[in-house]
Amino acid sequence: MSMDQRPEWSDPNKPDQCSSFIRKGDGQENQPVSIQKYSRFQKQKSTEPTVQELYEGVLKGDRSLLARAITLVESNAERHFQKSQQLLQLLLPHTGKAIRVGITGVPGAGKSTFIEAFGTYLCGLGLRIAVLAIDPSSSISGGSILGDKTRMEQLARNPHAFIRPSPTAGKLGGVHRKTREAMLICEAAGFDVILIETVGVGQSEVIIRDMVDFFMLLVLTGAGDELQGMKKGIMELADAIIVHKADGDNKLIAEKTKREYNRILHFLQPATRGWQTKAYTCSSLTKEGIGDIWKVIRTFEQKGKASGVFEERRKSQSREWMYSMITDHLHYQFYQHPDVKNQLPKLENEVIAGDITVATAVEKLFQLFLDRKN
Repeated sequence: MSMDQRPEWSDPNKPDQCSSFIRKGDGQENQPVSIQKYSRFQKQKSTEPTVQELYEGVLKGDRSLLARAITLVESNAERHFQKSQQLLQLLLPHTGKAIRVGITGVPGAGKSTFIEAFGTYLCGLGLRIAVLAIDPSSSISGGSILGDKTRMEQLARNPHAFIRPSPTAGKLGGVHRKTREAMLICEAAGFDVILIETVGVGQSEVIIRDMVDFFMLLVLTGAGDELQGMKKGIMELADAIIVHKADGDNKLIAEKTKREYNRILHFLQPATRGWQTKAYTCSSLTKEGIGDIWKVIRTFEQKGKASGVFEERRKSQSREWMYSMITDHLHYQFYQHPDVKNQLPKLENEVIAGDITVATAVEKLFQLFLDRKN
């Protein structure tokens, strides 16, 4: 076979229409073929850092160890509980120096957009910002998209900012049960402002009030929010109402909405003693009003510390936190009790069938839980 032999399917009468050639290989005939067997890929196990390593890393501001410390306290594994509590105990003397700001609002109010603009402004002032963004978890699969960090693209690249999305995990109010611990870790890492973004406004969303110093509510124009305000609810818990997206043709409407809210707030009891809640307008697009909101928060902090309300609220929050953890712990211990786990399906079926009352079934389960016998 020559070096320029044509394929057998080519037309020998029309060689110009075929550009393919068959060429002989060089020295590959009768060579043994060796097939290398590869072992199955195994992911290398990463070693968990010790409590001391996490403690030192958080105090140094190491982002990797900071993220792993938050992952540790968010873990539901029993083997991680004691380790996380040891870490928090070590970090406790270094906490409490940051201003804690809670941000909630109706869906579509632009909470993530506002946080990016507000956080970028604070970073420009030389402050270090930590954002704890709470994402909703699916009630079916239990999964969560955790897309807040993607939406805050500019802030996520800022070296003075740290963004940590967390799932609700079904927790009432859209605030993960470990958000408090994550907040303490960020404070120990030296962040000056902690921003906590929640899933969205609702009657259960008030849980965020029990963990922040300043609570703001983001609203939109023309969405009937002024009528919702007359129902009180979340309005009585807010330290500031922010009418967002006050730009372009919407600016005049936003100013009108602000005046309507201020009229409503005049008849409501302030959320914080000695502080008059007011409505403000701002735009994350034009950045107008962003700096004014920070001035309001600073004034709130100064007045609160001068009157003692600031410290009083934090002590009250610690007390409520303790009672909340007692409730969570009892809930967990009850459903993990072996006798309760064994009898619960049986009693549940009896209740559904109408054989026993709900109160009787509950009483029997608690007798098992407390090891009491009839």
